[in-house]
Amino acid sequence: MKFILLPLVSILFISCLSDGGKSKPVDYTVQNEKEIVDYVAKNHLTAQKSATGLYYVVSEAGTGAQPIATSNVTVAYKGYFTNGNVFDQSKAEGISFGLNQVIKGWTEGIPHFKTGGNGILLIPAHLGYGSNDSGPIPRGSVLIFEVKLIAVN
Repeated sequence: MKFILLPLVSILFISCLSDGGKSKPVDYTVQNEKEIVDYVAKNHLTAQKSATGLYYVVSEAGTGAQPIATSNVTVAYKGYFTNGNVFDQSKAEGISFGLNQVIKGWTEGIPHFKTGGNGILLIPAHLGYGSNDSGPIPRGSVLIFEVKLIAVN
């Protein structure tokens, strides 16, 4: 019995020391900042930077209702990386969701527009998916979204 118990306890102890294959969070702030600044310069964008590190470009402010961080909105968007590769895109009629149910970059960025407005959100990893992979989005990625705020529901 003790010959079975010793290996079992050893395995349990070793598995507790392991992080289960999960990597520790990495701070991509400096790398993302450079990538965004380079992208803004290369594409001749006039971007604003928020205190959190979100960059945004308001191409058209819009004239309708302006959402807040807890609003439900309908947005048409195209998401891509700084190299231009598209990872997601809505249909022209957009999709509806609560701004408190999406990545921080959207929760903070969409309220810069009023209904009918459009522009670009340049989202560093810490306001996106951070150190986690998410579908086609690798960890540490800068996300760029062309957005149009169709409605505040």
